[in-house]
Amino acid sequence: MSYSIWEGEKIKLRAIESKDADFFYHWNFDDDVIRRIDEIHFPQSYERVKEWAEKESKATPEDGSFKWIAETKEGKTVGSINTFECNRRVGTFYYGIGVARDQWGNGYAQEMIHLVLRYYFYELNYQKVTVLIYSFNDRSKRLHEKFGFQKEGELRNMYLTNGNYYNELFYGMTREEYRDKYGGPADAN
Repeated sequence: MSYSIWEGEKIKLRAIESKDADFFYHWNFDDDVIRRIDEIHFPQSYERVKEWAEKESKATPEDGSFKWIAETKEGKTVGSINTFECNRRVGTFYYGIGVARDQWGNGYAQEMIHLVLRYYFYELNYQKVTVLIYSFNDRSKRLHEKFGFQKEGELRNMYLTNGNYYNELFYGMTREEYRDKYGGPADAN
């Protein structure tokens, strides 16, 4: 039986491919989703998004930063997760995550987080992860608190959307906290 660290019970993570341009192009039109992930940008043409996806499909990880697509076992794209600001010297990294609105509530985000943390903690030897959440994003706060993240800080009025300012919340989890809650890697035997 084969096993991949990139497969969970419901989804698998894979690198971005040029065919993902369609997913990202349509995703960019859901303002509520985009506000939770980043910010609303000027519209991009399909050709521009296709060019970006093609470039990402050829990218190699830089300093541990990477972008994944999450898809169901049947091959339906449901979201993405990316790592950034990876500091190998002290073993810290950030991630951002997004799930398509029609896929909310299926447990995909939690599984995406597990797959990435397991890899970064147990294969790459990172010791701490941080995620930034905008204060209006109650779904993400509940997800991360339930997962075991600790709120570590808050910066006031750092994000503007829909005419309102919101705080940035920082949540963190150490490798030891993850291991205590979810167990460690299986024996290599």
